Amino acid sequence: MSAFADVAAAVGHTPLIRLRQASQQTGCEILGKAEFANPGGSIKDRTALGLLLDAERRGLLRPGGTIVEGTAGNTGIGLALIGASRGYRALITMPDTQSREKIDALRITGAEVRLVPAAPYADPNHYAHVARRLAEAMNLQEPGSAWFADQFDNTANRDFHAATTGVEIWEQTGGRIDGFVCATGTGGTLAGVGRALKARNPAVTIALADPAGSALASYVNEGELKSAGNSISEGIGSSRVTANFRDAPIDLAWSIGDEESVPWVHALMAGEGLNVGGSSGVNVAGAVRLARALGPGHTIVTVLADAGSRYRAKLFNPAFLHAKGIPVPAWLQRAFPEADT
Repeated sequence: MSAFADVAAAVGHTPLIRLRQASQQTGCEILGKAEFANPGGSIKDRTALGLLLDAERRGLLRPGGTIVEGTAGNTGIGLALIGASRGYRALITMPDTQSREKIDALRITGAEVRLVPAAPYADPNHYAHVARRLAEAMNLQEPGSAWFADQFDNTANRDFHAATTGVEIWEQTGGRIDGFVCATGTGGTLAGVGRALKARNPAVTIALADPAGSALASYVNEGELKSAGNSISEGIGSSRVTANFRDAPIDLAWSIGDEESVPWVHALMAGEGLNVGGSSGVNVAGAVRLARALGPGHTIVTVLADAGSRYRAKLFNPAFLHAKGIPVPAWLQRAFPEADT
């Protein structure tokens, strides 16, 4: 008999999948790490597990305690699921602009979800600041009862990706990898994987695929946080340099608009049976850019971060896409012929 001891043991060891269309277009081998195969449905299960294990090692979480976190959704889902398996409760703050599907997925975990108006990080009412204050208030009332996970600036996030995601990619490619590219929100995946791969081969190119509206590509290329445009992608992009992102070994960076990334979401679904979310579209668009920068014959890995079913009302809604000026493939228009708002 072969069985995992609990849900935490099932996190990671996700497969690499060859992305046929992107590979054919570029003459490179473009591979997607199928992080949607994690038990909570996203790469953020790794972040959640890394943060929890570090907190337990440091004695920051006591039995029956409450995990408190501000999240766009997926990290909260991972924390709630893995936390429940270890006897913890979860209190999650989340912007009310996130997809209904993702909000519902978080509530299904049994977490207490508090939606807050979307606000920039500089605003004291940003969801991460609200979460921190909630944890502090709980600990004032009952010392040690709550732990603020702090996924953006807790570098256990980055360290766990270096120890797991990056190592897996190196082993799965047999060390024959020329480039890695992905978008970033907290910075944990890109910085962690980048460090792991560069430690094994400094010649591996690490690239940032940044959604329009985020300031990180400008920061990498010009040393200044500047943003332009906006994106329908959720959970990625940033207006600040987090502790996890700081000193990430990034060689190239691009700002990628929805008109370039969303068609990849649709193409992967229709042409390769891959149901992925908006961040994965940004990642694949970035992988294509990196392939063209390096030239044919190279192997490039990116991340398929979560499933598109968590964003149905946006990514697979013809009315919404038309309103945003994003191309709607004929098969999607046929699937939803009536306006869906």
